[in-house]
Amino acid sequence: MTKVHPNLAALITAPAALPAVEKVKSTPLEARDSVVLTVWKKSLLFNCNGFTVFDGTGNLVFRVDNYMAGSGANGEIILMDADGKPLHTIRRKRLSLADNWLVYDGEKAANPRFSVRKHVNILNTKCLAYVSGNNSSSFKNSNVMYEIEGSYSHRSCAVYDEKRRRVAEIRQKEAVGGVAFGVDVFRLVVGPKMDTSVAMSIVILLDQMYGSSRRFHA
Repeated sequence: MTKVHPNLAALITAPAALPAVEKVKSTPLEARDSVVLTVWKKSLLFNCNGFTVFDGTGNLVFRVDNYMAGSGANGEIILMDADGKPLHTIRRKRLSLADNWLVYDGEKAANPRFSVRKHVNILNTKCLAYVSGNNSSSFKNSNVMYEIEGSYSHRSCAVYDEKRRRVAEIRQKEAVGGVAFGVDVFRLVVGPKMDTSVAMSIVILLDQMYGSSRRFHA
């Protein structure tokens, strides 16, 4: 059985007990150009909380090491690549009564790339959140880029684009060798029509909105 382990050279040392990679069953989304990632809700750095994301061969793809409240001066969440380069900076939208978040490229503090709003409607319990373009100050439906449906607590979600095409999925990771994984290890399947870093940013925000972790209070 192949162990998932990052290729971090001299940066950090991976823990001994890392999730394992299993063969992925074929589904319509998992076409030849789709990417299947293993998401582990744990930082590889000692005494940090975050996310660690591996590809199908066990190479580190993304990392988040400042997930819990108080770790950042402004309550930011930073999604980084394997080398620690910031890809997206996530900030809660200020003066907002709802769960509204802004996602910036790199470490920018202006002109967000997109925004994510938690869906609150008792008549539509399937929808979890909306992703809108950076011109959507009022989050109008005409500006919605993606809609997320399903149950994050069960790690069973689908991301749809404006044409209702399924472009990404969050799934439970099947047991390997009779050993079941908890909700802190799951899979992120990203189709060819979506950026994997955008998909991972959505995962982070779903965890903020629907996860059990203590959240940022920006």
